[in-house]
Amino acid sequence: MLKDPWQRILLLMALVFAVNGLFLLIFPPTEQEPVAQIAYSRFKNELSRERIAEVTLQGEGLSGIFWEPLSLSSEDVVAAQFEGIRPYKRFRTNIPPFGDPGLIAFLEEHEVVINVEPPEKTPVWVNLLANLLPWIIIFGVWWYIFRRARQQGGMGGNILNKFSKSGARMYTHKASSKTFRDVAGLAEAKQELQEIIAYLRNPGKFERLGGKMPRGILLVGPPGTGKTLMARAVAGEAEVPFFNISASQFIELFVGVGASRVRDLFTNAKKNAPSIIFIDELDAVGRSRGTGLGGGNDEREQTLNQLLSELDGFEPHDEVVVMAATNRPDVLDTALLRPGRFDRQVVVGRPDWRDRVKILEVHTRNMPLADDVNLEIIAKGTPGMVGADLEGLANEAALIAAREDTDKVFMIHFEQAKDRQLMGMERKLFMSDQEKHITAIHEAGHTLVAVCLPNTDPIHKVTIIPHGQALGMTQQLPEDDRYHYQRSYLLARLAVSLGGRAAEKLCFGEYSTGAQNDLKQVMDLAEKMVCQWGMSEKIGPLSFSRGEEHPFLGLKLASEKSFSDKTAWLIDQEIEKLVNAGQDCAEQILSENRDVLEALADSLVEEETLDQERLEEFFKERTLTLPDKSQTES
Repeated sequence: MLKDPWQRILLLMALVFAVNGLFLLIFPPTEQEPVAQIAYSRFKNELSRERIAEVTLQGEGLSGIFWEPLSLSSEDVVAAQFEGIRPYKRFRTNIPPFGDPGLIAFLEEHEVVINVEPPEKTPVWVNLLANLLPWIIIFGVWWYIFRRARQQGGMGGNILNKFSKSGARMYTHKASSKTFRDVAGLAEAKQELQEIIAYLRNPGKFERLGGKMPRGILLVGPPGTGKTLMARAVAGEAEVPFFNISASQFIELFVGVGASRVRDLFTNAKKNAPSIIFIDELDAVGRSRGTGLGGGNDEREQTLNQLLSELDGFEPHDEVVVMAATNRPDVLDTALLRPGRFDRQVVVGRPDWRDRVKILEVHTRNMPLADDVNLEIIAKGTPGMVGADLEGLANEAALIAAREDTDKVFMIHFEQAKDRQLMGMERKLFMSDQEKHITAIHEAGHTLVAVCLPNTDPIHKVTIIPHGQALGMTQQLPEDDRYHYQRSYLLARLAVSLGGRAAEKLCFGEYSTGAQNDLKQVMDLAEKMVCQWGMSEKIGPLSFSRGEEHPFLGLKLASEKSFSDKTAWLIDQEIEKLVNAGQDCAEQILSENRDVLEALADSLVEEETLDQERLEEFFKERTLTLPDKSQTES
């Protein structure tokens, strides 16, 4: 029995050639009477002597029959294979390429029988090739299939086995150059991961005391905080094989491929144990089951079921640590978060200003910084920014410096980069004097209300230069990072957001469309204050699902209304009350300080941008009428 596919292919091809050769031997081509190839002039000469009985026209060729055999010498026959004289009954010649218009009439004049046939038949070798071509194609396809099958594990292997490969990339400690030195801040997260690294380096240290390390570590945090960077640093510190894959790579065109790739990933990790598996964006396959529209036969759910089985199934994998990252832990299936699977969650949160200084030091260590660059001031002026934002800020500052062809990066370049990230790119938009005045009044309203009210963030910059999609912008930056927001602070934010709209009404007697984004922010904030934070006097400490963001469509369809229509009406009344209170507060402040409002607007029209120092100088020269404390707390 032949096991090698090449031997089978050669044997089949030999049989095909043998069958075709036997066919030619049994049915050989019939031998015909010899035909003389003569010149066309000789043909016309014999025709004029009336020696030709019949002719056959076939394309540009002409053949015929003599009345009686004609003796022709080797000189009369084109390309003759003999010497001397031979009799011929048949002849053949070629019509000139330009044709012979009088030929038919000449033949009819001598009463010659005229036959017309289609072009000459295909040669025998062409017919033989045409018979072999389908077999060649069939054998070619078989050869390709056999070859692919051998590459995928033999003749009995799965032809589609390549789709079942996980596609995860394996890194060694030599290939992964990132360490914890490259991760600034995140001291708590590093401390928790140090235990995992120590276990992978020396498992016996923990096993002798009967301890078991967590099999799954889930890195949780907002986008850009450095979850993937932290995983790469763990790979560099642990000095063990590291398998990196994105959860979206599990899902493919074919059903069952996701589960097969999960199996392949864990099989490779067990072969290289101790090792680390890192699954990025886990929520792509880890969302709660039964909430989608695909039913129980959903490919994503099959992949999740296989992942759950591999994490804590029948076969243990104690020396394989699974790490995953997500910014949506609220949508993950509860089975993923139980003990034995992802039983340890490491929060990679937003850095405070001290950590932001360290992050900026990492991203600027290869930059030639000028002496006036103060990273602490930059860090304090970028609240809420994460590691990815700060990296982009440093890179943007370097690009601005290169654009100006300077040898070093100065503080002004960081300020311009920060304004571009916080406010958007500056646009060269032509605005009439009236449009500028309206924008200036609007932004001056925001600024004046923010200055007069307590519990507000300081004004960092106000401008009427278009940035992004906004025609003007008032930028507030907190003095330090905030983790709690009091009711008085939120009420002040409502009033500040409505200050621009109130200023337009006060100065022009009507509203414009410039407050569209302000109204949206006010509505969202007031709805959260009433429904989620319990800051309504009538409703009290109750929480409702209204205003929450639904993680996906299925959960939104399945959710039920948790309050009555009467409560919904009361929620609307309380939201309206908060918004109207902010509106009344802003209108009173602006009406009592209208001269300051118009002066501030004139300064904006003249200078276009006022920074914090310029604003302090402006308000130092003027006296403001501040609102009562009871009004600000209502």
